[in-house]
Amino acid sequence: MTGTTRGHRTQAERREHTRTALLDATIDCLVELGYAKTSVQEICARAGVSKGAVQHHFSAKAELMAAAVEHLTTRLRHQLTASLGDLPGGADGVSAAIDLLWEGYSGTLSTAVTELWVAARTDPELRAAIRPVDRALGRATLEHIRTVAGDLPRERAETLFWLTVNLTRGLALDAELGGDPTRRKQLLEEWKRIATALYAES
Repeated sequence: MTGTTRGHRTQAERREHTRTALLDATIDCLVELGYAKTSVQEICARAGVSKGAVQHHFSAKAELMAAAVEHLTTRLRHQLTASLGDLPGGADGVSAAIDLLWEGYSGTLSTAVTELWVAARTDPELRAAIRPVDRALGRATLEHIRTVAGDLPRERAETLFWLTVNLTRGLALDAELGGDPTRRKQLLEEWKRIATALYAES
């Protein structure tokens, strides 16, 4: 009896498990199928839950999509936080920080977010749902970048950060469209050189 009791999950644990399964399935669908072909029915099938379970957690598809991106970005933010904490301060850390941002803003996150932002152009509800998620990721990551930047003036640190984010997003989109990987690497290396030089001038 005792062993059976210990094996049971609480209602809160079951709800969290279901929610996580739905969010992971949503990200998988966005990456593999794209937003247009991602249906609630497909998400439920992959998560192994009923459509009714979705309604207990999310009031609309847009809310589910935004929560899935937030779920993914939270994981990536934790990874970035841990990695940024190990970087050397000053100019020596600039190149490594850019590599980390490229890693964080490309790959699965880039694919999922790109799908949603393109759809959000003509879907006000989706746009309203994902905009705060995107901004929160930027603010949280910037705070850690300021720490790594040391004595670099706040305005310069923010400029370098946003230039890096927008460059890496553009390069990530280039990768999605089948662009030349050698060219992407050259552009990233050139930006690291420029950013390091700008840091040293401050």
